[in-house]
Amino acid sequence: KWIIFDEVHYIDNPERGTVWEESLIFLPRHMNILCLSATIPNIRQFASWLESIYKRPIKVVAEEKRPVPLHFFYQCQNQVVDKIETLKKLGTKRYNALATLAHYIKQKDGLPCIYFVFGRKRAEELAFELFSYNFLNKEDEVKIMDLYQSLCEHYDLAHEKTAIHLSQLIRRGIAFHHAGMLPTLKEVVERLFTSRLLKIIFTTETFALGINMPSRSVIFDDLRKFYGNYVRNLKTRDFYQMAGRAGRRGIDNEGFVYCRVNLRRIDIDEIRRMIYGRPEEVRSQLNASYATILNLYEKHKEELYNIYPLSLHYYQSKLHLQREALRLMESKLRLLKELGHIENNTLTAKGRFAKAVYGYELLLSEFFAEGIFERLDEFGLGILAAASVFEPRKMQRVAILPKEGRPLQKMCQDIFEEIRKKEIRYKIYPFSKAPHFHLAKTIEMWMRQEKFSKILQFTDTDEGEVVRYFRMAIQILREMEDSPVSSYILKDRIKNTIRLINRDVVDAEKQLREG
Repeated sequence: KWIIFDEVHYIDNPERGTVWEESLIFLPRHMNILCLSATIPNIRQFASWLESIYKRPIKVVAEEKRPVPLHFFYQCQNQVVDKIETLKKLGTKRYNALATLAHYIKQKDGLPCIYFVFGRKRAEELAFELFSYNFLNKEDEVKIMDLYQSLCEHYDLAHEKTAIHLSQLIRRGIAFHHAGMLPTLKEVVERLFTSRLLKIIFTTETFALGINMPSRSVIFDDLRKFYGNYVRNLKTRDFYQMAGRAGRRGIDNEGFVYCRVNLRRIDIDEIRRMIYGRPEEVRSQLNASYATILNLYEKHKEELYNIYPLSLHYYQSKLHLQREALRLMESKLRLLKELGHIENNTLTAKGRFAKAVYGYELLLSEFFAEGIFERLDEFGLGILAAASVFEPRKMQRVAILPKEGRPLQKMCQDIFEEIRKKEIRYKIYPFSKAPHFHLAKTIEMWMRQEKFSKILQFTDTDEGEVVRYFRMAIQILREMEDSPVSSYILKDRIKNTIRLINRDVVDAEKQLREG
């Protein structure tokens, strides 16, 4: 039996890395594992760590040579050159025109092309910047429009505003693709790209993750991006995650990577380091969740601290970082005991509920313990689930809740404030996620069987994000339903809530079946 961890370097991701690491640590020892990645320079260290916890040899299969070599080009001062040294001679005054680069790539037979952009809005703006440029002959234009219209009908997208908007670009061999789009519309764009009729796609970096969509060329709109709290130069590892999409094995002899360079934003030496330097080492981001600690305590009691030395974090860290990681675990356990998740060395009903709702343990378990879930109807459960998972953008407006929804919002915020105070006292970080009621009216109207196009008037959240948050709400509701301590009445009400949310464009299984 095998378990495959694709893109295993995501163990280094601040948001998702803990889940990856916990999955590797707690994997049943009789299972075989296959870890895949193109960007782990410290692969020997990573393999040694796995050997230390699995107590068996781990074989490293490293391929240093790309099957399709990459050739790098730079657009600077509206000229395209293939040597970094040449950039010094070009100055900093002229504007890099997108049409110039598009024409160059077409003339050099560099299509199809993936254009990576670090922003959804900019992806769409750049796509329409090329609106006057037609990449298709009449025959291919007819073919791609027939296929596009057929796929839109198949996925019930024919009357969707974004699909209609996008069709103007599709007939020219151009498209955009980002997380703000409906999942079904993204799939349509992906299918057009694999048909080879689509010649250039403007997309965010998520297109480089998990989707097997190589092209002949890749363009970087910028060599700097936002990393959580600040804008900085791209990491070499991130650069090659995207650049690696250039060059189709078995089709192209080489792949072409075009970097749009503004020397007022990035130094030439930094460009050289990014492209020719050693990728950054993969580092553990372990921060044990409350659910993990509860699950470990149930099985190991106070000996749960003996699990930490199995982690990559322990394997890589110096003594002061090891001590801080253990302090965090101890603080979380003390807080769980104070909140009544553990009594007499045993998980309480509250603790058993909390360990089932990964990522939202403290807030939702307080609602469970107070009997609030039992008093909520299906709409209240849906609103609360959406509030639990939603992450607003900066300055995003909050929809005004109807009067009947405000007591739930206040109760939720009061409980969260008490949790936050306790986490501050115990010096626990990062804090538990705050609830946000931006989608309250949106999900309520959806549950009342309103059309998807109509509910978007209640939010400024992108339509694809709305679908994603509704699906996340369904997931947390399923975890609540699966909890062994949830009553049969609550389980039935949760099932009804899921049924009201999980329909039409939100239904992921339906999308898979239709695909």
